[in-house]
Amino acid sequence: MMWPWGFAGAGWWGWLMMIPMVLIWGLIIWGFVVLVQRGFSPGHAMTSVESALELLKRRYARGEISKEEYEQKRRDLE
Repeated sequence: MMWPWGFAGAGWWGWLMMIPMVLIWGLIIWGFVVLVQRGFSPGHAMTSVESALELLKRRYARGEISKEEYEQKRRDLE
């Protein structure tokens, strides 16, 4: 059964009810785009190696590991 006044007869209440629907669909689309971008980014695999090397350099700079240990771990990561 159709309402005789249609959507326009709902006035501002009909437009107000559309806001959550638009927000939900926007969040779904945004989440999908983020997942696709992270999955296909070319530098994604390199970031873990680079961050591991940076961590190793910081540990050596702080004196937590010896020079021999630093060089061995660096060779393992490269």
